[in-house]
Amino acid sequence: MRALLCAAMAALAVLAGPASAGPVGDGQLAALSTRLFPLLDAAGRDPVALERLATAPGMQAILRTRRARRAACGADLTCRAQALIWTDQEAAAVRRAAAAATPLVAADDGLAAQADREIAGINVIVRTYALGAPPATAIDGPGTLSPQDRQARLQAADWLADTPRAGSTQAFDPSIDYALALLDVSDRTDAIGHEPLSGGANAAAMTRAKTLDWRRYRYGAMIVTGVGPEIEGEPLSPFGKYHLRLAAQRFAQGDVAFIIVSGGRAHPRGTPFTEADEMRKALIERYRIPPDAIVGEPYARHTTTNLRNASRLLTQMGAPADGETIIICNPLQSSYIESARFTERNAAELGYQPGRIVRRVSPTELVFRPARAADRVDPRDPLDP
Repeated sequence: MRALLCAAMAALAVLAGPASAGPVGDGQLAALSTRLFPLLDAAGRDPVALERLATAPGMQAILRTRRARRAACGADLTCRAQALIWTDQEAAAVRRAAAAATPLVAADDGLAAQADREIAGINVIVRTYALGAPPATAIDGPGTLSPQDRQARLQAADWLADTPRAGSTQAFDPSIDYALALLDVSDRTDAIGHEPLSGGANAAAMTRAKTLDWRRYRYGAMIVTGVGPEIEGEPLSPFGKYHLRLAAQRFAQGDVAFIIVSGGRAHPRGTPFTEADEMRKALIERYRIPPDAIVGEPYARHTTTNLRNASRLLTQMGAPADGETIIICNPLQSSYIESARFTERNAAELGYQPGRIVRRVSPTELVFRPARAADRVDPRDPLDP
């Protein structure tokens, strides 16, 4: 099988022309691949894991079928995109193969479950960005395109999927790089817009977290949820400004170690403003909160992921697993977060609860304990996996 993989890479290399030095790295797609597909991306960078995936029982036949299905489409770009969708049978084979790929690091629910999420993520991206399926919400997806623009994006993504990239899984299957290329040509690489989160504006707070005596504080962090503006050119919504006043007032009590401001570049569609960045700026400039007490979570596009992403950040910061945090937001959103409807939404959209509500302190304050499940990466939301 190692010879088969080498032959596949050699065939791809023909596209690079004679005297090629070999596949080149693409920093942007490499970062996006790591962020969206941590399991499959790791396999692409590990020859042992990649070989185990490719040589799992029945996998070689499936990969041949997929290659033949795409080749049969000829130059029909829609057909070629459809051919890269993983069927249930094909996805099940990847799941079984992943479970045997021991060099790979598992999510808390195992390699097979992570493989399922990543294959499903590839399918969602291809359906949304190539085949015209509606995105999960109006703020997502490729936007309104002319037929010419759509054709250009499909052609470029198709070519990119077959052009060698160092460290990719192209020798296994081109669908991962095709999905990445679709996001790239659509300028929807939102998922890596602020990486690494431990650097940049968060660097001071992350440095402080390393030496912090967390037990000195009643709450490891205060999660300030986003309420995205709906008016073009508006950095913060009216409710967002109210959230900041609540946060500053609560922080002044001195029993909270960090403020986590959570909100992405989501509302209105195409906005240049990232809500977490604007909240951080306002806390410093308007309320004189020390920069090393503020951690920005700049990806969340929904209330569900406000809590999920904040939980991930707390793990990254080294907060105690049994520690409590406090959620600060307006009474309407606070009541919603505590409701059965929100619990059902988490189950439907995330597949788990990112944590649990421990108790209510006031109409605008909920005590929250994060769950380890929040660390699961899910590219079915490719702008915030």
